[in-house]
Amino acid sequence: MSTTTVNKDVADQFKDILGPMDPKLDREVRELLVTARVGMLLRASFFGNLATRLKLVNADEWCSTAATDGRNFYYNTKFIKMLKPKEVEFLFGHEVLHCVYDHFGRRGERDPQLFNIAADYCVNADLKKHKVGEFITTVPCLYDTKYTDWSAEEVYDDLYENAEKIDLQDLLDKMLDQHLDGEGTDGDDGDGKGPAQYSKEEREQIKQEIKEAMLSAAQTSDAGNIPGGVKRLVQHLTEPKMDWRELLRMQLQSTIKSDYTFTRLNRKGWDCDAILPGMDYDERIDVAIAMDMSGSIGAEQGMDFLSEVKGIMEEFSNFNIHLFCFDTNVYNPQDFTADNLDDIGDYELMGGGGTDFDAIFKYLKQEEIEPKRLLVFTDGYPWNSWGDANYCDTVWIIHGDPNPNPPFGTWALYNEG
Repeated sequence: MSTTTVNKDVADQFKDILGPMDPKLDREVRELLVTARVGMLLRASFFGNLATRLKLVNADEWCSTAATDGRNFYYNTKFIKMLKPKEVEFLFGHEVLHCVYDHFGRRGERDPQLFNIAADYCVNADLKKHKVGEFITTVPCLYDTKYTDWSAEEVYDDLYENAEKIDLQDLLDKMLDQHLDGEGTDGDDGDGKGPAQYSKEEREQIKQEIKEAMLSAAQTSDAGNIPGGVKRLVQHLTEPKMDWRELLRMQLQSTIKSDYTFTRLNRKGWDCDAILPGMDYDERIDVAIAMDMSGSIGAEQGMDFLSEVKGIMEEFSNFNIHLFCFDTNVYNPQDFTADNLDDIGDYELMGGGGTDFDAIFKYLKQEEIEPKRLLVFTDGYPWNSWGDANYCDTVWIIHGDPNPNPPFGTWALYNEG
């Protein structure tokens, strides 16, 4: 991995970097920061527009580098003085992308330190590819060419798989900034010795502010100036979205011919003493369901998904559901039919490793299972490929990745409630 070596001069500068603010130095540094943002507006307008909305806040007493919470740009004056003018532009871009990609909100149950490292690799690769400012070499900066166009989750999985080869502390020492998530940090009690603290509602409001600012900046910027991940985010936010429940129902019902019949009653009318006709399906429907238990999907979301599937399948008279969990392997395969569908509520979700969609298709082929629909409930961050596009019709229900881009199949974002 190509990272900048920490030299003795830089290490000495960082040794006593925290301390009371020097008003004279702060004025000088603020002028440098303002100049850098103006330069970004001229040379990288998308980043410049988002950088100018961040309030400049001195953090000499608690932050040794820089940080952001989505509203403020926290900076250490001595750290900023180490950088070249265009390196400061790179630093602003770094903070902007952390906000845009919502790295703090996407971490889930992943190891915080390792995910923060992954996020830095991700944004630095984006910035270098799009020539935002000048790549920072004055101080350590995480970078690896192979992580270009990777998501933070993909980088995290790669680092996790190679954990034995990694010097975690060395990588932490090469991070450009301090990552804030609004929780678990020493809050600012009014004395300026910590970042601002926000309630859950305020953090959600900040997310919405960032989304609106991102869309506005993207509309007024050259498309070539915008990273691919940001383009996918913009596309996701501006395109009409199909509710995942509607997609499931549509995909399942479209596999077979049907008509209404009173020989199979619809259970949905039972609670109000109504007798409603059910659907008479003249073919057997075979569905495979793969549950991704590797990342941000928890048991509650998994069972919510299965409950929705159960509700739809109750309208069918002849079906088989082949259900299994996966991460890099397949776990707990079980079959459910009309005779034992109620037992699906007791299904045990298993897994916890990385996400390997190839494991799904390898398993289906080995077991000679060819479903009419493959439903994959996933966080959307594959370790390698998305699997075999030609094996069967695939429906992706994606939880966690706000800007998924499956190369095949039909997809919708999972939302609770």
